[in-house]
Amino acid sequence: MTSTELVLLVGSVAVFVGAVVQGSVGFGLGLVAAPVLTLVDPGVMPGAMQVANMTLPLLTLAAEWRRVDWRGLGFAVLGRLPGSAVGAVIVVHVSVHALGVLVGVMVLVAVVLTASALAVPRNGATIAGAGFVSGVTGTATGIGGPPIALVYQHAKGPQIRATLAMFFFLSAAQSLVILAAVDRLPARALVTGGVLLVPMALGFAVSGPLRRYLDGGKVRTAVLAVAATSAVVLITQSLVS
Repeated sequence: MTSTELVLLVGSVAVFVGAVVQGSVGFGLGLVAAPVLTLVDPGVMPGAMQVANMTLPLLTLAAEWRRVDWRGLGFAVLGRLPGSAVGAVIVVHVSVHALGVLVGVMVLVAVVLTASALAVPRNGATIAGAGFVSGVTGTATGIGGPPIALVYQHAKGPQIRATLAMFFFLSAAQSLVILAAVDRLPARALVTGGVLLVPMALGFAVSGPLRRYLDGGKVRTAVLAVAATSAVVLITQSLVS
């Protein structure tokens, strides 16, 4: 088996599992697939991940676009614009390892506080702030879901999925443009991302039963669990890579 075949095989499994998680909770593709792709072929990251990040939300929006929180989305995108620029600078000039550890710890602290007593208010300031952090981490590492998801954790499942889907679509498209502008988007990354769209679509297709189960009052627990897992994955990836 060639190295390319190994990347596609391992990456396909990771993207499939990530699509199942994101299709049911609203985010999670990056937390599952980004560390795996980084380990097997860092040369295709974060571009390949952003191709999938831009495409998977369209499948969610096809069914739930009416539930998008357009006002909140506007604040999130407004915050993400400068965050993406910072993320691009990090990709070019700064080691992402220290950033990964810092962001991972911040997410874990936020999960612990919100799971215990602290309620994160959902307003323009918090959504814009979450969008900024998501822009930094999403552009630099491919994992940008937890900050936005934590702000929306008390919303209904369809609204969480639809709003995050629209945010991820716009965010990934923006990240691809920025990565291309700073010459960090090789053709191999685009090709790899394109091939991985097949297992991504299959993963989303089988997420339906889990999505219906979580919508029965369990979506907040799932959001916190996936956010905490993503933080641990991000910290581990940053320390061992």
